[in-house]
Amino acid sequence: MRILTATLLAGAVAFSAAAFAQDNPMVGGAAMFADKNIVENAVNSADHTTLVAAVQAAGLVETLSGPGPFTVFAPTNDAFAALPAGTVETLLKPENKDQLTKILTCHVVGAEVMAAAVVEMINAGGGTANVETLGGCMLQAKLDGDKVTLTDQTGGVATVTIADVDQSNGVIHVIDKVILPAS
Repeated sequence: MRILTATLLAGAVAFSAAAFAQDNPMVGGAAMFADKNIVENAVNSADHTTLVAAVQAAGLVETLSGPGPFTVFAPTNDAFAALPAGTVETLLKPENKDQLTKILTCHVVGAEVMAAAVVEMINAGGGTANVETLGGCMLQAKLDGDKVTLTDQTGGVATVTIADVDQSNGVIHVIDKVILPAS
């Protein structure tokens, strides 16, 4: 029992020491409250305005406001800005709703997966863990030093920058890259 506890504790510390700074971490200049749902908190984050616009354009507000539980890997505005010029604008057009929905649901897991559980899965998998999303994407989670990374099906690598942002219907992990599905 002591070994398991020590492993989980070491894994949680390895996930990201900064992620555990406070009960209601600040994300994008706003407190994230555990008694609000994913959408209610995300709309207050100045770092997630593009994600919120995309969720609205895809018609996913009601879903992500629902009971869940969900784990959302939430790319920042900078992550969206790193996509090729015009990509976000094109995806937000009504005629591209299906493609946008596919991309966004590749950021969502249909369960609440906290940092310690991700690290435990990585350790149990010999250094990697497969994470299946609601969009049908298979992400590969790994540790890179003290950070968890997620490799998407195109080879893109997102790093979790803020972990365990507890929500009433799940958890958010802030990431620095947009996850993309295989073509």
